[in-house]
Amino acid sequence: MSTQRHRRLVVHYAARPLALALAMASAGAYAASASSGTGSLPRTTPAVALNFSIQVDKFLFFRVGDGAWPTPGGTTSQVGFTLSPSIPAVPTTPVNGSNTAVNWSGTAPTFAVAASGNVLPVEVRSNGGQVSVFATVTTALTSGANTIPMNVINVTSSDAALPPPPIPASGTGTSVNVTGGGAGTVNSLVTIRNANWTFSYNSGTSRTAGNYSGQLSFTATVP
Repeated sequence: MSTQRHRRLVVHYAARPLALALAMASAGAYAASASSGTGSLPRTTPAVALNFSIQVDKFLFFRVGDGAWPTPGGTTSQVGFTLSPSIPAVPTTPVNGSNTAVNWSGTAPTFAVAASGNVLPVEVRSNGGQVSVFATVTTALTSGANTIPMNVINVTSSDAALPPPPIPASGTGTSVNVTGGGAGTVNSLVTIRNANWTFSYNSGTSRTAGNYSGQLSFTATVP
C-alpha cells in the first residue's frame, strides 16, 4: 500500500507563481478480549488469558508554503523572478527608448535576478516509514511563444534532513528521501521534519525576453 500527498509550486519568470498543500490525519483502533478461570481451595491459582489487538493507521502530512500542522493549506504559493540586463563595459543598465546612446563593448550582457516569495516553509510528518519526495512539472515554464526548461529553477534547504528533490526540465524528476526521526519522535520510522526551501533562478544561459509562467507540484510518498 502506498500513500501519497501532493504540493504544487507555480514558478514565474519575470512575473509570478508556485503551488501547494494537502494532508491526512491518522486513526487508531484497538480491541481486547478476555477469558475467565476458577480454582478450588485451598491452594490453586487460576490463569486468565487476555488478548489484545491494536491497529495504528498510517498518516502523511506534507506542505510547501502555508498550512502548518495540523491544518492543511488551501492557497497556491507564488515565486517570482525578474531579470534585469546589464551590458559591458561599466556595467550599464539599458534604458528603454529609441536612439539611446550606450557605451557598450559588444560582449554578451549579464542578468541580475531579483526574487520575491522564494523562501517557503516545508513540513513533513508521517508514521508510515521512509518518506520520499519528488517534483513534477505540471505546467511548462512558457511565455506562450517560447519555453524555458523548468530546471533553470534551483532549490536549497535549510536542513539536510529535509532535502528538496531535483527539479526536472519537464515531466517527473527523481525522488529524495527525508531522514526519519526529528524532534518529538520515538524512532526513525516516525518522521517530523521542518525546513525552509529557497528557490533561485539560474541566469547562466541567455533567454528570449518575455513573461514566463509555469507550475511545479511536489509529492510526498510512504510505502
